[in-house]
Amino acid sequence: MPCHFYILFSETKNRFYIGATCDHLDQRVRRHNANHKKGFTGHQNDWMIVYSEAFPSKQQAFDREREVKGWKSRKKIIDLISSQN
Repeated sequence: MPCHFYILFSETKNRFYIGATCDHLDQRVRRHNANHKKGFTGHQNDWMIVYSEAFPSKQQAFDREREVKGWKSRKKIIDLISSQN
């Protein structure tokens, strides 16, 4: 099973969440939306996938997560999401 780097967006928070997983992506998003009051995503339940990339290994997916988190730039994240469309 491939691993994924993904970006979620919450309309309520108007924020992005950047992550990586080797679970099924839809299941992971359901867990983000079900974790009420826990962690960054836990206070909202409207997170939706706005971008994802598949990788053959866990290490590659998590490396991509670290790379994008290192940008610390909302504009660069929006540009990345826009490039997928």
